[in-house]
Formats: sequence, structure tokens, C-alpha cells
Amino acid sequence: MLPETLVFAIAMLITGAILFLLIYFVIILSDLECDYLNAQQCCSKLNFWVVPKLSAHCFLAFVLLLNGSWILFIANAPMVGWLLYDLIKVPTGNLGIYDPAEIHNRGMVKRHLRDTMIGLGFYMIIFFVYLYCMIIAMLKGDPIRRHEEEDIITEF
Repeated sequence: MLPETLVFAIAMLITGAILFLLIYFVIILSDLECDYLNAQQCCSKLNFWVVPKLSAHCFLAFVLLLNGSWILFIANAPMVGWLLYDLIKVPTGNLGIYDPAEIHNRGMVKRHLRDTMIGLGFYMIIFFVYLYCMIIAMLKGDPIRRHEEEDIITEF
């Protein structure tokens, strides 16, 4: 078992990395929408990061589960399910979640932007939840006599 402070620090790092990745997604999709980037380049850049984003979030959920943070694990489970569902529902013949042949059809750019913004909101909220949990974990116990408590525990 890892200490709570370390678990929440890892969670903040992973969530921060995913936040930066989602901002990258917004920039790339906006460039596609404004025709600064062609569909092939956009989709290849975005599809490259889909599996690392999913694996990072699954690892985060696994660490929270091992640590016994059930509430945070349950809060992360819908996002894991949504990311898995997006990956599984890719039709056969498509290059990935972001397909260059279909990205301009049926408002797919707007849908992908909407999904990215929803994910951005989720990760922003959960980042601050992890920050709060890390601060609480660091402040547990009496901060003045913390070293004395450790000496007492090690004596027995």
C-alpha cells in the first residue's frame, strides 16, 4: 500500500497530464474546424493519444482501488466506462475514434469537441478533489507532535 499523500500526488500528476492532453485535443479539433489542418493529420494526431489517455485513467482508477479510496474509484468509474465505450464502439473499417473519412460528416467535429469539453470539465473538477484529498492527507494527525507519534509507534 502506498501512503495516501503519494497516491493523491500520483492522481494529481496523471489528471494534470490528461488535462494538458485534452487541451491539445481542443486545439487540434479547433484547427480542423477552421481548416488550418486537414482531416488526415488531425485524426492521426488524435488517435495516437486515445489509448494512452485510457490506460492512464485506468491505471489511476486501479491505484485508487488498491488504496481503498472507494468513493473516488466510483467517481472515476463512469469516465473509464465512457472511454472504453468510445473505443469499443468504433465501427469496423474506421481508423480509430477519429476517422478522417467521417469527421466532417454529421457534425462529428462538434460532437468530438463537446465530448472533449465534457472530459475537460470532469478532469478539472477531479483534479481539485485530488488536491483537496492530498492536503487533508498531509494534515492528518497533530502536525506539531507528528515526529513524536512516529517514535512511539516504532518503539512497540
